[in-house]
Amino acid sequence: MATRGVAPASQSLEGSISINSYDTALCIVPPRRFWPSIDRLRVLYDKGYEKWPPHVNIIYPFVRPDSLPIAMERIQSMLSAQDNADTVNLRLAQAGVFQHKHDNTIYLYDDDKDHITNLKRLRGDILKSLGQKAQQNFQMHMTVAQSEDASSSMHRFLKEKVGLLPAVEWEVQEIHILIRERVQLPNGATSQMKTWGVISLTDSVSLSRPGKPLPFYEMQALPAPATVNTDEEDGPGEKDELQSHPPYYYDDETDIWLPLGSTDEFYDADESKPGGLSVGSYNIMAEFHYPPSQARYPLLLKNILSRPAYCNILVLQEVTDHFLSYLLADPDIRVRFPFCSHGPPSQDDIEPLPNFLNMVILSRFAFDWEHVSFRRKHKGALVARFKVIGDGPPLILATVHLTCGLTDGSIAAKKTDVQKILKYVGEKYPSHPWVLAGDFNMSTSSFTIDSALEKKGISPVSAAQLQAIDEILLKAGMEDAWATASRDDGLEEEDEEALEGEHGATYDPLTNEVAAAIVGSGYNMRPQRYDRVYFRGEGKLDIAGFNLFGKERGRVGDEENYASDHWGVRCLLKATEGAGSSAKISEEIGKLVIPVSLEKAADGIGGMEEVKEALAEVGAFPSDEDVANRKAALGLLKRIILDTHPEGLGESATSRLRPVVVVVPVGSYSLGVWTATSDIDVLCIGPFSANTFFTLATQRLRKAEAQEARIIRRVKANTGTMLELEVLGIKMDLQYCPATSVAEQWPQALRAPPSDPIWSLSPSTLSKLKAIRDRDYIQRSIPDITTFRLAHRFIRCWAKSRGIYAARFGFLGGMQISLLLTRVYKLLPNPESVSLPDLLITFFTHYSAFPWATHAVFDPHFHTTRLPYNRSTREPLAILGYFPPTLNTSLAASVPSTRAMATEFERAAAALQQEGMTWSTFLTTGGARDFLTSYKSYIKISIQYWGLSLARGSRFVGWLESRCVMLLVDVARRAPGLNARMWPARFVETAVQAADGGEAKDYQGCYLLGLDKVDPEMSKDELQVALGGLRTALRRFEEQMRGDEKYFDAKSCWMSAEVINRGDLGDLEVDGREWGEYTPGEEEDDDEEEEESQDEAGLGAELEGPEITGRKKKKGKKEGVDSAVHKLETGKKFRTAADVMNRIRWDPEMDSADFVVGYEDRFVGAREKALDAWKSEQTDEEFIPQHRILYFKRKSDGVVVWERRTRKDEIFGSGA
Repeated sequence: MATRGVAPASQSLEGSISINSYDTALCIVPPRRFWPSIDRLRVLYDKGYEKWPPHVNIIYPFVRPDSLPIAMERIQSMLSAQDNADTVNLRLAQAGVFQHKHDNTIYLYDDDKDHITNLKRLRGDILKSLGQKAQQNFQMHMTVAQSEDASSSMHRFLKEKVGLLPAVEWEVQEIHILIRERVQLPNGATSQMKTWGVISLTDSVSLSRPGKPLPFYEMQALPAPATVNTDEEDGPGEKDELQSHPPYYYDDETDIWLPLGSTDEFYDADESKPGGLSVGSYNIMAEFHYPPSQARYPLLLKNILSRPAYCNILVLQEVTDHFLSYLLADPDIRVRFPFCSHGPPSQDDIEPLPNFLNMVILSRFAFDWEHVSFRRKHKGALVARFKVIGDGPPLILATVHLTCGLTDGSIAAKKTDVQKILKYVGEKYPSHPWVLAGDFNMSTSSFTIDSALEKKGISPVSAAQLQAIDEILLKAGMEDAWATASRDDGLEEEDEEALEGEHGATYDPLTNEVAAAIVGSGYNMRPQRYDRVYFRGEGKLDIAGFNLFGKERGRVGDEENYASDHWGVRCLLKATEGAGSSAKISEEIGKLVIPVSLEKAADGIGGMEEVKEALAEVGAFPSDEDVANRKAALGLLKRIILDTHPEGLGESATSRLRPVVVVVPVGSYSLGVWTATSDIDVLCIGPFSANTFFTLATQRLRKAEAQEARIIRRVKANTGTMLELEVLGIKMDLQYCPATSVAEQWPQALRAPPSDPIWSLSPSTLSKLKAIRDRDYIQRSIPDITTFRLAHRFIRCWAKSRGIYAARFGFLGGMQISLLLTRVYKLLPNPESVSLPDLLITFFTHYSAFPWATHAVFDPHFHTTRLPYNRSTREPLAILGYFPPTLNTSLAASVPSTRAMATEFERAAAALQQEGMTWSTFLTTGGARDFLTSYKSYIKISIQYWGLSLARGSRFVGWLESRCVMLLVDVARRAPGLNARMWPARFVETAVQAADGGEAKDYQGCYLLGLDKVDPEMSKDELQVALGGLRTALRRFEEQMRGDEKYFDAKSCWMSAEVINRGDLGDLEVDGREWGEYTPGEEEDDDEEEEESQDEAGLGAELEGPEITGRKKKKGKKEGVDSAVHKLETGKKFRTAADVMNRIRWDPEMDSADFVVGYEDRFVGAREKALDAWKSEQTDEEFIPQHRILYFKRKSDGVVVWERRTRKDEIFGSGA
C-alpha cells in the first residue's frame, strides 16, 4: 500500500525516476483568457477548484518533490535534442464522463486524432526520458465538474452544460510542473497545487522557476456552507468577480449577440432620458427532467411579449440554457430587449449559464452588472446599473431568487440574504435610486403561516423573522410597489374570499393548475405573494402603476394551461418632477443659448382671467358641444378604421385576431390647443403597407357613409398619401405610418429613447412619427400644461390676427409656437411659479430681440451636450424640434417671411408696454383690413378656375399656394432692397363673394404681397434696379406656373402676377369660400392609381387573418371574403362622369337617346334626366355640376351602366 502522496511503483527501466507521487504533476495549463468561462462552472461543480487550475494532466502522479530537479533536467535535455518536433495543438470542445464507484467526473476533451497523437507522442518521449514506459490507457481530459448519479437528469444537464462551453483551442507552448503545498484554506481544503516551474516548448527549450512555488489563485476560496446565525446580523454580500462579466447586446448587422464593451457607446448625452421606467419580474419555472420539454416555451414567449408585460427592464428567474437560447433567438425579443445580462448558450462563442436555475436581466437600455455572492453556492443577486433617470446617479437594480420553502432554515436564509443585498447596495450605492425585484419566496397567506405554526413546521421565532423581513426592507427605505399602488390607486382585490396576506398573489394554486400540481395539498394550497418589486426613489422615482401578467393560457402539449406556476409582476415608475431638470448644459450648448429673463406684466394689463376673457372674445375656446362632437367623431373614426363596435361590445373573433393598429390624434387636438374651427389630424400606425391600409380604410369609410363619415378627397401630401374626411361634420386629415414595432408597443414606445432599436426606421416613416414624438416630449417636459395651453392659444390668436400664422407660407404654425413657447417656459428660473401674464410678456419680449439670422431656437434641456444640426445658408429661420429625421420645422421660411415675423414680434413687445394696453385690445388690433391699407404697392397674384372638376380646382389652388414660397425667395434674391410681405390668405372682391352666396360657378381670387423698401433711404436708381429684378421674378413665376401641365390647364384656369398700386386693389376681403365640394371618384390622380388598383378582397383577408378569410385558391386568391368587397382591375382608374357622358354622346356604336342621367337634386333628392337634354355648359341656366351625377342608365333594358357609389363602369370597364 502506498504511503500518503506516493502511488504504487510504476513500470520503469534502468536508471528510471519513479512517477508515483501525488504531490507533483506535469500538466498543460491553457492560457488565462480561457479560465473565466471554465472556472465559472468549476467554482460551482468541481471539488478541485482553487486546489488546481484548469489543466490537462500529462503525467499524474509524477516524480517525488525531491526528484523534480533531475527529472526536469532530463526532460529539458530530451526536448532540446529533438529536431522538427510536431507542434501540439489542443481543442477542448467535447464533454465526457468518467464513472466512479461513488461519483462521476465530467470533463472536456479533444476529439481530433492528430491532436491526440501528437500529445501522446510528447507524453511518451517525456516518460522515456524518465526511464518509464508509456501507458496505453492515457485519456487526455480537463476536469470541469463532478456529479453523483450518472442516470439522473441533473447529471445529464451538467454534462450538457460542460459541452456548451466555448471551444478551448490553443497551441501548447508551455508545460507546467506543479507541486502540492500544504495550506489551510478558508473552505477547509488542506493543500493547493502551485507552480514549481515552467518548461517552454518554443525553439529554445528552457526551464524557468520562481523563487518559491506560486499559486494560481489568490488565497481565497469558496466559503464553507454557512450556518445562519439568526440572532446577529450578517455582513454584506460580496461582489463575485468571477461570476460578474459584461452583458451582451444584439447586433443586427451580424445577427449575433456580442459582449458589451462599454455602456457609454449606447448612451447619447444629447438624447432625453425617459420620463419613467417599467420593471418586470417573472419566474418562468424551469424544466427539471432531461431532456427538457420545450412545449411551454412559445406560451412563455407570448406572455413575455404581451401588453401587460411590456416593460423596459425584465428580470427572469429559473432560466435554463435551453430557454435562454430559445428566448434570445426570437426577433421580437431582440427588438424589445436588445441588451441581456447573459448571452444565448447556443451561440458557439458564448458560455452556458452558471447554474441550473439562473436569474437573467433583459433590458431596452444598456447597462452593466455584477454578481453579489450570498456565500452559498448557487445563491446570490445580480446588481445592475442603468443611466436612465435624469442626470444624477445611475439607477441600481438588484434581482434576487430567495430560498424556497416554509421552514426554520429557509426563513433564516431568506432574512440573511435580504440583509446581505441591502447592506451591499447601501454601502456601495448609498445615494442612488434602487429597485429590488424578483422571487422572494416569502409566504404571505395567514392561513399557511398559522397552519405551519400549528403543525410545528416552523417555530414562533421563525414566524417572527418572516415578518421582520418586511421591517428590514422598510427600514432600508424600500417601498413595496404593489402595496404603494394599492394604496394610491385603489387596486381591486380580485378575490373577495381571499384571506389575509393573499391579495395580490403571484403564486395561486387555487387558480393556476401548474402551481396546484407542484404544491399538491395541505396548507401550501393557498395564494402567496412571492414575486415582488421594491423601490427607493431617492427623489428621482415614484410609483405610477402596478399589474400582474403571465395569465394568458395556451396549448401546452395536449392540454390548455398557463405558461408558469407564477404570475409575473410589472411596476411602472415615473421620474419625479425635476428629476431630469438638473441636466447640465455643456459649454458648447451654452454658447448657443440666448438666456431668457423673466419679464413682469404691468398691473393694468390684467391677470389670467383677463387673458381667458380676451381669448373667449375671439372664439379661441371650443364649446362643450364642440368637445363632445369631436370626441364622438374621433371615436367613430376609430371604430370604422378598426372595424370594432362601440365601447368594444360584440367584438368578434375577427377583431381579436387582427394585427395591432393604433389610431391617435396629433396636432393641436392632441396637444389640447384646438379651436372650434380646427380640423383633427389623425395618425394610424400599423404593421402593413400604406397601399393596404388606405385601400381598406377607403372601403370601410365608404361603407360607413350612413354613419355620417365620408371621404372628401384623397391627396398626396409631403408626408405621403392623406385622406381628407368629414366625420359627424368634423373635418379630419387621416395619415398612415407603417411601423409594426411601434404599434405593438404603443404607447410605451414613445418612452423609448431615440437610440432604441424601435426607432430604426426609414426617414419617411420617422417623419410621420415626428409630430407625435415631439408632442409627447413637450407634454412630458413642460412645467404646467394648463398655463402652456392658455399661452399657446393666445399666441396663436395673435399670430393669426397679424398674418403670420401659416406654416405653408413660411410663417408660424402650431408646432413652431409650441417649440418657441416650450423653450422660453423651461429656461425660466422656477418655471412652475411663473404666472400666465408674466409668461406671455416674457415670450414676446424675448423673441422681439432674438437674433433669428444667427441663432437657432432649440431646447437646451433636450439637446444638452451638442446640437445635431448644421444650419445651411438657405435656412433664414431655424426652429428646431426634438426627434429626427429633420430637426428644423421651419424649412418653408424665407427671408421676407422671417423679416415679417421678427417685425411683428417687435411690434407686439412694444404694444404690450403701452400704457392702458389690455389683452383684448392686443388680440383685436390689426388684421387683413390693416394689411390692405399698409402698403402703397402690392404684388397681386390673380387666379381663376372655371373647370368642371372641383377636385382639380382645389389642387390647382393648393399647388399655387405651395409655390408662393418660391416667389418670396426669388424676390429676396433678385430685389434684396425690397421687402415683400405676404398675407397668408386668399382675397376676393366683396361684391363677388356676396353674389356667389357660396355657390360660385366661376371661382376668382387673388393673393397679395405688400411691398416696401428695406432701407427707407434707398435712392431712385437703386429702386429702379430693384423693380427690374422684381419684374423678372414675377415673369419667371408666371412662366413656371403656366408651364406646369400637371396642375395648370389654360382651358379651365388662369393665373397672373403683377405689381399694382393700393388704389387699384378695389374692395377686397378674405375669401371664406371653399372652392368646391368633392366626391369620391374625382380625387384620384396618377400617383394614387396603384393604391386604388389593389385587390380589396385580398387586402381585407390580409387584415382579417388566415382563420377568418377562408381557404386559399390558386394565385393567392381567397374565398370566404365579404361579397360586398369589389375587385378593381389593375391599372384602370375609375372613369369620371364626364368621360362616360362624352363616350356615349360621340361613340357611333352608342345611341345617346337610349340613356338617362341619374343625378342628385339639392332640394328633392335623386332625379333622372334624358342624356340628350343634359346641359354641360356652365353658362346654361339648367347646368348641373358633374359631381351631382349618380349614375347612367340604359332606357331600353333598364341596366345601370355607370354608378358612382358602387364604382360600376360598363362603358370603359374601369372601377369595379
